Amino acid sequence: MSQPSTIRLERTSPQTANVIFANPPVNFVVPETVVTLHGIIRELDNDPDIQVVTFTSEYPDFFFNHFDGAASDLPEPEHEEDPPVWTDMVMRLSKAAFVSIAVIRGRTRGAGNELALACDLRYASREKAIFGQPEVGIGIVPGGGGAERLPRAIGRDRALEAILTSIDYDADLAERWGWVTRALPDAELDAFVDATVARLASFDRQALATAKTMVGRATLPPDADLVGAYGEFAQSLTSPGFLARATALGALAAEKGLDVEYQLGEYIGLANQAL
Repeated sequence: MSQPSTIRLERTSPQTANVIFANPPVNFVVPETVVTLHGIIRELDNDPDIQVVTFTSEYPDFFFNHFDGAASDLPEPEHEEDPPVWTDMVMRLSKAAFVSIAVIRGRTRGAGNELALACDLRYASREKAIFGQPEVGIGIVPGGGGAERLPRAIGRDRALEAILTSIDYDADLAERWGWVTRALPDAELDAFVDATVARLASFDRQALATAKTMVGRATLPPDADLVGAYGEFAQSLTSPGFLARATALGALAAEKGLDVEYQLGEYIGLANQAL
């Protein structure tokens, strides 16, 4: 029997859709996640009616997590000359004719944070959202757009702190820095997003798409930079520094269990001290 997909698409109206992440227990990104999400975004981008797409999680403790280090190889593009599958997916998302909204509860790290950064709007639970780019702390580099998008959102020095230290950030600080569009009390988050979706869905689709394109010209990173970053990430996966740190972090995970994912920023520091 085949495994259930880690991604579900719900069409909530002719103009709106919801993409749900569901890979228990901690919403790791795995190759199937990337391939399925890529297909969904391509499908929605070709839909003449869709205007707003939300991204949510089935699990309140984890929105969309980092890539599963124990998973199989990264997915390959269909043709050699095509961009990497992940890179093509986030580029399509940030340029799509629809408005994309990340509704963030729980930990949002690595690839998950890079997906959120590729969305047009990011609304976070003040009590439950946590953000981070943990790659450098385990001996690799961000490859899904984090190093290209985060400085544009929060500035060079803050992006360097977040990426180089690999620590976790709460929603209040993320809002102050501009990492998210707004942080709201968790009890108010869904109602606020629902009202925003309904408002945008009532507007003229062409006006929304054209305005998004205009803002994108001023703010989006060049495609070549995103492609290059993915190559640097893939190369870093073979470095001795990564292998040593992955082993140390794996030993902590075997001892502490899921608490490592709940407090990853802290455990990355402990794993490096053990080397």
